[in-house]
Amino acid sequence: MSDETCTVCQQPLWHTEQGHQACGACVRRLDQLLHSLAGPTGLYARLATVMQPGTLRDTNRVTGSRTAPLPIRLEPLSLSARGGVVTILQTWLVDIHEHLGWRHPRWQGDLQQQLNQAVDRLRHRGLLTWAAEHHPAFRELYTEVRDLVAACRNQVSGEPPARRVTVTCECGATMRITLDTPGRRCTCGQQYGWAELRQLPLAERAAA
Repeated sequence: MSDETCTVCQQPLWHTEQGHQACGACVRRLDQLLHSLAGPTGLYARLATVMQPGTLRDTNRVTGSRTAPLPIRLEPLSLSARGGVVTILQTWLVDIHEHLGWRHPRWQGDLQQQLNQAVDRLRHRGLLTWAAEHHPAFRELYTEVRDLVAACRNQVSGEPPARRVTVTCECGATMRITLDTPGRRCTCGQQYGWAELRQLPLAERAAA
């Protein structure tokens, strides 16, 4: 191990990872997140199955409302339309190409096919490993993909977002985390990895 830490999970890097932005475990987690989006049974394709009002939970339906329900659910639509999941992944891929001095990638087919292309290029051309070693915004890439996957899974499954809890740092400051939070740095500078965060005590509720 070294004194340097992963920018995502805040765990110490191995000596072979010195100077990298992220550890191998976080690269593998990001790879799995991307994999969950692509393909005919992936989260992105499954968004099309929950477009109609009344599928799973529908936040647009209000009992007794005089307003007719929207003919389509906006949350999965915004994720699946241009400007949503596909565009965000393409933007990251273009950014990585620019850092490497490569020509911009070209997209073919419909949005599902373009999603599959972006995921495939990120996962299978060594780009995630390169980004973990050299890209200064790897943590932002990881966080954005993680949040996209969580949003898609929430719409497809109807499960509520992960519950947030407040924990207390050794210095007395508080931090809001979820079960998905890989690591966090307190305002005092103390770094916590995934396991260490979950060993911190819950913050006491403020008196009314």
